[in-house]
Amino acid sequence: MEMTAWSVLPPLITIALALLTKEVYFSLIIGIFSGAMLFTGGNFFQSIMTFFEIMSAKVGGNVNILAFLVILGILVAAITRSGATRAYGEWARKVISGKKSALGLTAFLGILIFIDDYFNCLTVGTVMRPVTDKFKIARAKLAYVIDSTAAPICIIAPVSSWAAAVGSSLPEGSFIDGFALFLQTIPFNLYAWLTMIFMVFIIVSGRDFATMRKTVDENIREFKVPDEYKDTVESEKNSGGQGKIIDLVLPLIVLIVICIYGMLYTGGIHEGKSIADAFADCDASQALVFGSFIALVFISILYLPRKVITFAEYCECYAQGFKAMVPAIFILCLAWTLSGVCSDEYLNLGGYVGEIVKNNNSLAMFLPVIFFLVAIALAFATGTSWGTFGILIPISISILSSLPTDEATRLLVLCVAAILSGSVGGDHASPISDTTILASAGAQCHHIEHVSTQVPYVLTVSVCCVVGFLIDGITQNGWLGLAVSLTCLGGVMLFLKMKVAPPAE
Repeated sequence: MEMTAWSVLPPLITIALALLTKEVYFSLIIGIFSGAMLFTGGNFFQSIMTFFEIMSAKVGGNVNILAFLVILGILVAAITRSGATRAYGEWARKVISGKKSALGLTAFLGILIFIDDYFNCLTVGTVMRPVTDKFKIARAKLAYVIDSTAAPICIIAPVSSWAAAVGSSLPEGSFIDGFALFLQTIPFNLYAWLTMIFMVFIIVSGRDFATMRKTVDENIREFKVPDEYKDTVESEKNSGGQGKIIDLVLPLIVLIVICIYGMLYTGGIHEGKSIADAFADCDASQALVFGSFIALVFISILYLPRKVITFAEYCECYAQGFKAMVPAIFILCLAWTLSGVCSDEYLNLGGYVGEIVKNNNSLAMFLPVIFFLVAIALAFATGTSWGTFGILIPISISILSSLPTDEATRLLVLCVAAILSGSVGGDHASPISDTTILASAGAQCHHIEHVSTQVPYVLTVSVCCVVGFLIDGITQNGWLGLAVSLTCLGGVMLFLKMKVAPPAE
């Protein structure tokens, strides 16, 4: 069943079940097991062994990310127990004038933390959730704003873990340098730019639509917190610590600075490499766990001598932080396993899609839009944007390598921009995406509610991107495609402003 149409079945089963049942754990397990059954030819016992063989490899390969999530959960629990979050919320309620300001600050922080999307989702959610709760902003909308400034800002930031991943996706001997190619795609990454522009429009105008509008209106009438996160709200309300705003700000500054330094350190900055080269060669997951551990040590030094919290309370935060991250960790482990069963070692979904693309490359002018659509479908089905552009970028190079160098380079920039756009777009819409899962965790909202409210917005932006990439291919002019896609988005926003009623405050 490897590299055939059957390889599409496991992610399709998972996504369909998740949307129908609203139970993401069950859906992931069924999807993974169906893939294992396909791989083993229906051998039930061997399928079980394959299931856990893949999970073991994936969890082992991502242990730094899991450690980072646990440590970050402990940090959040300690900051909450200290009372610093409550102090920040009380200050923000006085300074921030309303919902637009609260969401605007959320977006600003999301853009500011451009180093890594995992770090972005959880940090922004931790800082802004108490503030948005006070204004009865639906947590699904908070998750949308977090998600819209996580991957989109990382994929256009030259200094980020994503830039390093894109650069390393090019095969050896390519006719263009990976980092140079990434820099050239930044202006033409239509999905990233249009998503952030559309997010600003939604914040400023309040013209929510589809399922998001229903959720927003329900929360205006009665603010809802998912059952699994009610303990967190109670602990924030009842935190008896003596913490001040500085007890929230300083740990976050240390976390950000040390994570950045960790990326430089793992990239070889002390071995004489330049800053750009160090970021390109860094191990982002190792840097995140390095930075979060240093921040954990720092917070103990900051809190315990001043008796902001007692030693016993500090130790309790370890269990509380781990418990708070269990849903996100479990979903991530299952999502990684599903990605593994679809990988080239098993069903090879990417190879199947790649062959389809390779066999239909006769019309070069349509390549950017084809790559965008394939990328968005593949990222949606597999839940991984990195895996998607890791598969498609080498394919785009092999397709275009037969063209003259100047023409190939010009078209490659547009095709890779389309691949990166589609990878982020599909990742945004996918219920099994790690960044979608972490945005839900950061906002502490029900995961499927976040997916169902965000999908109409993703589709709206994606349609405008399709038009833009079509123009890109026909004219081979990325700036013209950008202008057309922005015009399309402007028309959509004008339509929404005229047809959708303003929010009922």
